Amino acid sequence: MRIDAERGAGPIITGFSRSEVSGGGFKVEAGSFKGVYRALTISPDAVAEWSPPPLDMIGADALAALLAIDPRPEFLLLGTGATMQRPPPAFVRAVEALGIGVEAMDSRAAARAWAVLRGEGRWVVGALYPL
Repeated sequence: MRIDAERGAGPIITGFSRSEVSGGGFKVEAGSFKGVYRALTISPDAVAEWSPPPLDMIGADALAALLAIDPRPEFLLLGTGATMQRPPPAFVRAVEALGIGVEAMDSRAAARAWAVLRGEGRWVVGALYPL
């Protein structure tokens, strides 16, 4: 799938795929940089490969740098993998204590939401588990 968004919106998730051989991933463009990530964190200014803990063990510390950007993000798009799963309540409470909302959804939906929200100029961050 290809996802297009306005240029100048920071890193753009241009597509994603699932492959039994390679595991698939997320295609990202950031200026002249193009890369594919199995799991990633993304902010309006940066994208990084991410080695996430199991979802049921995630803590806010796993995303400390992402959540500390300035200005503070409105909310975190948490892509939970191939299916939507609820993150641990303690994780949600810890992130919300920072004044940041948490929106959990499957990783495909999170990638699409990223493109739409950044196209609107919203200040959000994302953490996407592998598909």
